[in-house]
Amino acid sequence: MLASTAMVAAPAVLRAQGAPFKIGLLTVKTGPLAQGGIQMEQGIQTLLKEKGSTLAGRKVELIVADTGGNPAGAKTKAQELVERDSVNVILGPLAAFELLAITDYVREHTTPLISLAAAEDVTQRHANPWVVRPSATSGQCSHAMGDYAAKDMGLKRMATISEDFAFGHEQVAAFQRTFEDAGGKVVRKLWPPLVTPDYTPFIAQIGDVDGVFTGFAGSNPVKFMRAYADLGLKGSIPLTGGWTAMDDALLKSLGDEAVGVVSAHFYSPTIDTPSNARFVEAMAKDYQVVPGGYSAGMYIAGQCVEGALEKAGDKAGDKEAFMEALRTVQLTDTPRGPVAFDEYGNIVGNVYIRKCERKDGALVNTIIKTYPDVSQFWTYDPAEFLKNPVYSRDFPPAKNLE
Repeated sequence: MLASTAMVAAPAVLRAQGAPFKIGLLTVKTGPLAQGGIQMEQGIQTLLKEKGSTLAGRKVELIVADTGGNPAGAKTKAQELVERDSVNVILGPLAAFELLAITDYVREHTTPLISLAAAEDVTQRHANPWVVRPSATSGQCSHAMGDYAAKDMGLKRMATISEDFAFGHEQVAAFQRTFEDAGGKVVRKLWPPLVTPDYTPFIAQIGDVDGVFTGFAGSNPVKFMRAYADLGLKGSIPLTGGWTAMDDALLKSLGDEAVGVVSAHFYSPTIDTPSNARFVEAMAKDYQVVPGGYSAGMYIAGQCVEGALEKAGDKAGDKEAFMEALRTVQLTDTPRGPVAFDEYGNIVGNVYIRKCERKDGALVNTIIKTYPDVSQFWTYDPAEFLKNPVYSRDFPPAKNLE
């Protein structure tokens, strides 16, 4: 019996003692998106520390690359990770425009990539077989927010405001589609540049509406909400947002201007799962922060790597075998709840509607509704959905602008 036990254990031991499985992380450490990029690194580091840098019996080496938050930097760093560092899998990048810049490269070099970035078409019309996304498309949470704003909040006329780049365009488009499908009207769409020192001129254009949807990312939500409150709109026009607009990691930088804001997110620190309890505790201990979607997204990406390593076994060093295993991963215990990938490589999982409140002196996003098993296609038929253009500034057309 002892001999047979040793034989069963041997492969795992040998894998752990052999060459490490290399994970490359594409993140952002400078510029307006750096706050989220730093959290990405914290998230994957938290999982690896919890696991002793060993996943499924295989030693893991993490190599971190700073893209600078631009497409050219993402392409250069992806090339370095693949051609110089010979990574087995890439996690990241952060921004949709970064993912669009490297999707053809990872396809050509057959390198598995687990994306946080939300560029819609990478898992839709031009689905990349080497990419899976355990976070969300740009529109996945915004679909739910549009539905909730119309049906539960009873809002009729809304303005949208978001940075003028791919992630913002796709978020707003998804919100507009479900909100207007439910009977509402988007009457104004505002597009500040990614780097905007003062949002006052844009807020002044919001006009006669009974609600605002914001898709800001990085540290920009903080600047926007402060200006929104300073101009007196907080008490009169309800503010809603996508997942980056009210990410929990931002709450430490916000004050009463955030109270009452309603947002849709794929993650919340209050979700009751064993892995989320460990994750939240570790992030508080090691980084003194409440985790949000950027860090949770990379923690879950690490869980996906572990799941694929378990499925692929001794074939995990083969990129095709690892990628095949990765696309079939289903996890019942993650910080965001149970997840699985659709046939295009995008996550299917819960989306949570949260309302920001002050409890015991601290800001918290309280879950007020859960949309279960949300697909990137919302409730639309996938075949019909994919016949339309990708979400953009111009699609769906804005027929109700004033």
